[in-house]
Amino acid sequence: MIDQPSDTFLLDTNVFIEAYRRYYAMDLCPGFWECLEHYCQETRLLSIDRVRDEIVEGDTLDVWVKQAPDELFASTAEEETVQAFGKMMSWVQSNGDFRQSAKDEFARVADGWLVAYAEVHGLVVVIYEAFDPNARKRVLIPNVCRQFGVQCVDTFMMLRSLEVRFNWR
Repeated sequence: MIDQPSDTFLLDTNVFIEAYRRYYAMDLCPGFWECLEHYCQETRLLSIDRVRDEIVEGDTLDVWVKQAPDELFASTAEEETVQAFGKMMSWVQSNGDFRQSAKDEFARVADGWLVAYAEVHGLVVVIYEAFDPNARKRVLIPNVCRQFGVQCVDTFMMLRSLEVRFNWR
């Protein structure tokens, strides 16, 4: 296990995509993107390789991702993370509340790997989703986090915790 501060944040795919498309578009708020790079260098935030792959495959944000610091996207190949992901997949597959299509999607996307990496390394997952005990059509990250004792917050909570300020010039 890597030694990280307990308030190190692990970013989900949608944190990047939503910021890029909406709140922190690069032309409107370049400071958001500079902040990500800065706190990556400070070892206060990162993401995982599978999130990077989702962005590269599906969004024009891939130009920024390809130029981002290598440290921003950690490898999920380590044995502890693989084992944690297996444990989460077992829980999802045995949970009768989720539709089979939700289980299949969870196995395909980065979500489970993100929570597994966070669990192993004691990180806080940053997401846009909210906990929903009635979720059936999707396996929501906050639901998995709650099941496995992983803390999760939204982007705004992360920025407040990091005491980020975007000042208008």
